[in-house]
Amino acid sequence: MTKIEPVENLGESHLALAWEELRSLADHEAALRANASRMAFADPEFMLRRETRGIRLQLEMLKPDLNQIEQGIDHTVVVFGSARFLSPEDAQAALTKAHSEGNAQAVAMAERRVAQSRFYEQARIFARLVADYSAGRPRDERLFIATGGGPGIMEAANRGAHDRGALSVGLNIALPHEQHPNRYITPSLSFKFHYFALRKMHFMIRAKALVAFPGGFGTLDELFEVITLVQTGKAKAVPIVLFGSNYWKRLLNTDAMIEEGVISQEDLRLFSYVDDADAAWELIRAFYQLQ
Repeated sequence: MTKIEPVENLGESHLALAWEELRSLADHEAALRANASRMAFADPEFMLRRETRGIRLQLEMLKPDLNQIEQGIDHTVVVFGSARFLSPEDAQAALTKAHSEGNAQAVAMAERRVAQSRFYEQARIFARLVADYSAGRPRDERLFIATGGGPGIMEAANRGAHDRGALSVGLNIALPHEQHPNRYITPSLSFKFHYFALRKMHFMIRAKALVAFPGGFGTLDELFEVITLVQTGKAKAVPIVLFGSNYWKRLLNTDAMIEEGVISQEDLRLFSYVDDADAAWELIRAFYQLQ
């Protein structure tokens, strides 16, 4: 009598065969053409149709969530900020190069980068403080750094966690001008998204605090998303820390907003300004009464 394989093994076999077909085509540089007999889950042409967008949204929700659960990432401290800020060593090297070339405009820009590199170093120090606190703590008390996964401030925060041998998360986004994940993210926690909305949702699912360093439109988008969610009660209150008071107070004219009646005085309690890593960490510690 022919032995009947268990259903789960049969499923695994079909899945392996489906992906083997695609790999074979790629290895031989063959064009991927429509194939009605190809299994739906292994048919990229089908999966990328407009009508299957809902499935792709679900997958972008599930994959990072399940992977983080499996690796014990329950609580995160999210760090946002400019992708353009350099590390102190890279900024200094750029300044030296600009001086050697005698380009006044390049020197002025490099001097600005050197000044901005302070934020890179502070983000790195802050992430070390978070990692030091979490080391040896029970799983339900650990905090992990999570960033957008790119360069600049994001790299600095992932790097600080990496300095201490701690896990850290990177939630990268596919852009027209490719942004590669920085090298300090824990490889098994380096995720890539197509949809900004799902990416921002993942930032908030586990966030116990948000630290926003100076940044551009992307940083503002992420910051105001969090402030709005907390203000409207759609998300639990968390410490929202604006790092670099001079930058943020010049950028956000909250006095004008209050005068116009578009926000209330109480809304200013949603966030705090700090200027060094220790102060940022102390705000978070005090909010949760961490020992």
